[in-house]
Amino acid sequence: MPVRLETDTIGMLLTDVSRLLRGAFDRRIITSALGVTPGEARALIQVAATESIKQAEIAIRMGIEPMTLSTYLDRLEGLGLVERVPDPCDRRAKNVVVTDKADTLLLDIRREVRDLMDEVTSGLDAEGREALRASLKGLRENLQQLDRSVSSDKKSVSE
Repeated sequence: MPVRLETDTIGMLLTDVSRLLRGAFDRRIITSALGVTPGEARALIQVAATESIKQAEIAIRMGIEPMTLSTYLDRLEGLGLVERVPDPCDRRAKNVVVTDKADTLLLDIRREVRDLMDEVTSGLDAEGREALRASLKGLRENLQQLDRSVSSDKKSVSE
């Protein structure tokens, strides 16, 4: 008899929820006719969430290839929503910043995300939402710690 794995483990549930949430976000951005693609909206969100961020860091955060991100940023820059500026600490790197022109679009995206999340978390009261958020933050921190440990292990081995 073949081995069967559970589908309701935390890892499987997080994977499913992440995939379904991304699809719902994509559909919401497409149907809202905001003038940007879902990928461009995600890139703009990442840039707006920081003061100034390197292109390479955005690609890592989004889990996409740098060339894909570059295409998104080219379009956003062409629309006047972001600018690439020299990194003050690294002449070779470019940081990406949002422009004032992006404010209206960012508010529209935020409204769409809030409406979506209200639908997604329906049935949870404020306390349940906060508990979920706190748990997810804890999982994220644990995973980031694992990443840091793997990175430091790789450095130790290469030295």
